[in-house]
Amino acid sequence: MTYIDLMKELENGPMFSLDKQNYRLMVIGCVIVLIGFGLMMGGGSEDPNVFSREIFSPRRITVAPIVVMAGYIFIMYAILKKPKA
Repeated sequence: MTYIDLMKELENGPMFSLDKQNYRLMVIGCVIVLIGFGLMMGGGSEDPNVFSREIFSPRRITVAPIVVMAGYIFIMYAILKKPKA
């Protein structure tokens, strides 16, 4: 880091590598991931000796993992997105 960079940082405050928009997008991605994990919940039986077919519902097997992966991809996009100059 050069002397000029240090002076700019002192004048303008610390320079972050990510912009405010990047952090907003990351929060949105985390919410999408949490929704996906919420879709996976449930389906258990009250009695552990009784088998419940509800555990194999398409929501838990297909939809929820796709939503979780979409959330992680959205988070990666939020991290890699270049802030405006």
